[in-house]
Amino acid sequence: QLQASGGGLVQPGGSLRLSCTASRSILSIYVMGWYRQAPGKQRELVARMTSGGSSNYPDSVKGRFTISRDNPKNTLYLQMNSLKPEDTAVYYCNDVIRPGPWGQGTLVTVSS
Repeated sequence: QLQASGGGLVQPGGSLRLSCTASRSILSIYVMGWYRQAPGKQRELVARMTSGGSSNYPDSVKGRFTISRDNPKNTLYLQMNSLKPEDTAVYYCNDVIRPGPWGQGTLVTVSS
């Protein structure tokens, strides 16, 4: 089970750091990712990282979002800077290759 946290209300241009805590070791998860789903839209992958540390981002967040993982702490992070209103969504974390159950996610609202 993966549980995301750290969301909240932030003004445009602000920053947030999301955390995703696993109930088991994440060492066996080769690719972990952060997803988001805005109202009325499909869930999209916004950041992914392999166990070796390679990361990828779509153009919409590249240069603003940074994914990291702390394997000993079984935790995945997403640092989000220069947030925009269009980043407003519920954010989730999951195994990218073999997704498990989707948790409740954490709501990020970017608004003035």
